[in-house]
Amino acid sequence: MHFNILITEPIDAAGVSYLTSRGYAIKWGSGISEAVVAKEIQGCDAILTRNAVITEKIMRASKSLKVIAMHGVGVDNIDVEAATRLGIQVTNAAGSNAISVAEYTIGLLLDLSRNICIYDTQLKQGNWSVRNHIGADLSGKNLGIIGMGAIGSLVAQKAFAGFGMRVLGYSRRSRPDTAYAQITTDLETVVRQADFLTLHVPAVPATRGMIDAHILSMMKPGAFLINTARGEVVDEHALIQALEEKKLAGAAVDVFQGEIPPLDHPLIQMPNVIATPHTAAFTAESIARMAQYAAVGVDEVLSGKPISHPVNHPKKTADASAVMRDDAHLVYACVQTH
Repeated sequence: MHFNILITEPIDAAGVSYLTSRGYAIKWGSGISEAVVAKEIQGCDAILTRNAVITEKIMRASKSLKVIAMHGVGVDNIDVEAATRLGIQVTNAAGSNAISVAEYTIGLLLDLSRNICIYDTQLKQGNWSVRNHIGADLSGKNLGIIGMGAIGSLVAQKAFAGFGMRVLGYSRRSRPDTAYAQITTDLETVVRQADFLTLHVPAVPATRGMIDAHILSMMKPGAFLINTARGEVVDEHALIQALEEKKLAGAAVDVFQGEIPPLDHPLIQMPNVIATPHTAAFTAESIARMAQYAAVGVDEVLSGKPISHPVNHPKKTADASAVMRDDAHLVYACVQTH
């Protein structure tokens, strides 16, 4: 059976070759606005996306849409609830970027503890005396990890085995300790003891704004915060205030609320903040894995195979959802022509 796949943005050749070798026809998108995607998805059975916001309107624009595959792990740009209601499977590339994000987090951990960015910037401005800004060893320090999934677990392993850190992990579900970390469901216990606190949770209702003024006030004076998860997990105003008032020694931020921050954003301007443009997962290897994992998700759904990384569990059959979308499409078309 012939299937059409809309890919909204360029992806690595690994994903493209995986789909074409299995006979899928690829339609390349020309933009990621709702209007463009809603138009281009018509007649497609699947959509593979990176940054496009996939709304219910987009889903209803194709009567044959069966799967939305995310090129990455976070799916906050997809209306998963609507997809579930319409009988559309959502998949992601879970695990594809775990190594890359974990290694990046360790890099930020080293940078914060040893002032590497500060030394670099100041020396290039002729300030040799910046060397008197003394750093700290990681060995023996407490690393708090919020979220003990694939990434958090890898960070724990690398910090414990590589630097001799004491690792405390927070998980929303009860789970046993590992060889690398003590794990608890008590968030405050982790926050209060951490010399470095790193975040590895998705942006879901339960986690949005979880690192607020109250939680930040519990952190040790002189502690550091690292966020390579999602900007929405942190109350940015509270973090800025904690940094301005020197309650925290510094922070490393790879993600921001609303994704792209303005140039005058305080977290970009502060000298005790390392700010990077959502690049923790950006390695050649990770990008190839994300493309291939997303492509595999498309193939698994369309070919009826077991799904490796399901995000949702649609209750309606594909046929029923197709009828629902067909009716909605006709109504929408009538509205547009009157």
